[in-house]
Amino acid sequence: MTAPPDDCLARNDWICGAYLSSRRHILADAVLQHLQLTAVSVLLGLLVALPLAIAARRWRWASAPVLGVTTVLYTIPSLAMFSLLLPVYGLSASLVVAGLVLYSLTLLVRNLLAGLRSVPEETRQAARGMGYGPVRLLLAVELPLALPAAMAGLRIATVSAVSLVTVGAIVGHGGLGNLIYSGMNTYFKAQVLIASVLCVLIAVAADLLLLGAQRLLTPWTRA
Repeated sequence: MTAPPDDCLARNDWICGAYLSSRRHILADAVLQHLQLTAVSVLLGLLVALPLAIAARRWRWASAPVLGVTTVLYTIPSLAMFSLLLPVYGLSASLVVAGLVLYSLTLLVRNLLAGLRSVPEETRQAARGMGYGPVRLLLAVELPLALPAAMAGLRIATVSAVSLVTVGAIVGHGGLGNLIYSGMNTYFKAQVLIASVLCVLIAVAADLLLLGAQRLLTPWTRA
């Protein structure tokens, strides 16, 4: 028996509106999980990367070890990374988050450090002459001037995390990656295509959102 001409699901077409309408709740849950994993991973990565970059900026001897270790972490294949973390976190969402945090450190630390190093020394001296202590100097002068480079790293790390979340499908916590993985196993064309397109849309939307935030936080760069 042949499929009806209007039944794109039965024909297993790549583009199928019936898939969107019949599985919107599954897609919504997958998108929500994808966003949660991405946001938590990037935020935790930023919390870890900031003190590392500050330490590497303050103590020159710490720069090489910090950059070296984070670079080595970035070169570990994702499957190997998850395998190494498996005994600690088990088959959980925490496993995916931990792996993504480690991957994000290279991009975040390097850009934060580059931003901190780009602050002119005369600016620091002027702030110290006005009575700024180390903490106030960091918060009021160095970090704001380092924002353009830091935001550039944050944008790249976020887009990378959106992509890498899909690898979490191997442990059942991959957001849209779960749909891509199962769709590939069953050769479900519409599911693979739509889930992949949604990943791209999330990455583009996140990048544009961070770009807008960067422009708002760094009005002096527009000139």
